[in-house]
Amino acid sequence: MILFFGAIAITVFGFIVMGLWNAILPAVLGVKTITFIQALGILLLSKILFGGFNSKRWGNHRQEWKEKMKQRFETMTPDEKEKFKAEWKNRCGGMWGRFENPTTTKEEQ
Repeated sequence: MILFFGAIAITVFGFIVMGLWNAILPAVLGVKTITFIQALGILLLSKILFGGFNSKRWGNHRQEWKEKMKQRFETMTPDEKEKFKAEWKNRCGGMWGRFENPTTTKEEQ
């Protein structure tokens, strides 16, 4: 059953890649249109280059990063925490304040 749905998903994604490629890239970049098999090859290549073959890989790295940042933040002094927050507020624009106190409305800020 899983194999069947996997084959369906690969086929659908192959047709999506082929359709998008053929609809957009020849007109924009002047490249040739591709076949379904070439679209599957592009999917495989992108999986190798960007995704790897271990689906749990990125989830573990995110969790490890979160834990590392949590530990680092817990060991900071109050002054270091304020400095850290100010730096991220500077980097992210006004977005930092929305997450700091989610109960306040836009009018209250």
